[in-house]
Amino acid sequence: MITRIVEIRKGVLKKNDLLAAELRQRFREAGVFTVNLVSSPGTGKTMLLEKTLRALLHAGQPVAAIVGDLETDNDARRLAASGAPIRQINTHGTCHLEAEMIGQHLSGLELEGLDFLFIENVGNLVCPSSYDLGEDIRACLLSVTEGEDKPLKYPVIFNSADVAVVTKMDLAEACEFQRDDALRNLAEVRPGMRVIEVSAKTGLGMKEWLAFLNEERSRRRQAPPAPEV
Repeated sequence: MITRIVEIRKGVLKKNDLLAAELRQRFREAGVFTVNLVSSPGTGKTMLLEKTLRALLHAGQPVAAIVGDLETDNDARRLAASGAPIRQINTHGTCHLEAEMIGQHLSGLELEGLDFLFIENVGNLVCPSSYDLGEDIRACLLSVTEGEDKPLKYPVIFNSADVAVVTKMDLAEACEFQRDDALRNLAEVRPGMRVIEVSAKTGLGMKEWLAFLNEERSRRRQAPPAPEV
């Protein structure tokens, strides 16, 4: 039975990887930079994304977002108020998004006209680590309210990320957040990973976050495509 479960899991992940590769090529050809936001529930993903969408649109950069939740469209309706096109995915119990889900919800999005496509993954620090969604970068959020040892408890998701975003910095003092410990733990799990500290509520760190997104978009658009395996 265990062998059978392992075989099924490998098959599911292989199918997902193939579909993710197709998505990545589609995004690259359209010229859209895709960001996968992952975190545990309650880290402030939606507020960060809302402020990000508004800032980019204000700067004249077309954006869109795909939102994953087990149920409800609350976050999608909140984000739609920014003026950006939003697509909702309800997974109905599945604890992560998959490449096939993303592909099914691209209908009506004019990818060629977008600078950025954001994917707000389901709140979970385990399952999303295994599922490539065709993104250019994966950003893993860590809230000051969660504790400094989150990267040590969930090393795979942080190790798979390109950048760590420490959120709710306006609450750091009230939560007695040990910043040095958190940075040390992130460095232990993923040495050299970029860390950006933000408060979407006050605006702290948002300029750095937006600059990072644009720098990565420019850098990766100039880089030659990876050779086919």
